[in-house]
Amino acid sequence: MKPAYIDPKKPLIDLHRHLDGAIRLETVVELAEEKGVELPAYDVEGLRPHVVVEGKAAGLMDFIGRMETLTAVLTDLDACRRVAYENVEDALREGIDYVELRFSPWFMAKANGLDPEGLVEAVADGVIAGERDTGVRAQIIGIMSRTYDTETCHQELDALLAHRDHLAAIDLAGDEEKFPARLFREHFRRAREAGLSVTVHAGEVEGPYSVWEAIRELGASRIGHGIHSIEDPELVEYLVEHRIGLEVNITSNIQIGMVDDYAGHPVKEILERGIVANLNTDDPAISGIDLHHEYEVAAPRAGLTPEQTRLAQANALEMAFLSEEEKKALLKKKQSL
Repeated sequence: MKPAYIDPKKPLIDLHRHLDGAIRLETVVELAEEKGVELPAYDVEGLRPHVVVEGKAAGLMDFIGRMETLTAVLTDLDACRRVAYENVEDALREGIDYVELRFSPWFMAKANGLDPEGLVEAVADGVIAGERDTGVRAQIIGIMSRTYDTETCHQELDALLAHRDHLAAIDLAGDEEKFPARLFREHFRRAREAGLSVTVHAGEVEGPYSVWEAIRELGASRIGHGIHSIEDPELVEYLVEHRIGLEVNITSNIQIGMVDDYAGHPVKEILERGIVANLNTDDPAISGIDLHHEYEVAAPRAGLTPEQTRLAQANALEMAFLSEEEKKALLKKKQSL
């Protein structure tokens, strides 16, 4: 009998999923043909090697370059609305009950000079329509792309806060080394004053100091990746005590080269040391995976037992940017099926 890595009576949740890294290849081809966008190929199989990583990417910038191929077709706000809607549809197809979709309005807008504020509204419209039509609970997280510089991030935050009521949280992504968290104190003060939760990409490329900065300087209650946290016993103790969750992305970490292979991934140690952590897809269109793959293929290869994957699944509900009432309702709905 096949071991149950996913508990059918608990919600299946993805908390770290980049909307712009989860665009269907079929949609990319359709939009490119419709809008006259230049692509390396105009059929799904021809395009696949230019987007989907086989084995390992050449590094983080190669990964981002693949994402730029996906976003090149976002020539107008209708296209942005469409891919947001399809993200929720795809969550339904994967059997996901709750998903948090994150995106950088500047990154999605830059190729075709779209208005970032209008883009945020279009994405929100698409996600809301997707929720309505699929029954999947979905929220959006706004990303500031630190790599663009601090001033651009203020403009990006302005675009996000203009639609604050549609956001669950604010995130910071990009080059951890060249743009450390402390440069963005003021941005996150504004986000927190607007009542938004905070998650920050940290401890993916850089060491534990990056996670400490995300927590102390920016007020992060969750960390994107955070796999280097276990190198600092004091940080581990802090994460455990304060229930600060790590959004783990096994396949993505291996493809980008943050860890060498499944056996070398620290997710098992993270869970065994009592840190609240869950499993996510990161950029499923680029990684060529879905959430079931992370639970049923990647996690076992990384040494997780079915008990540990089900713990990660339960952790996801605890970590979700939902009220306690919403969490209870999500659990009740799943258990009634």
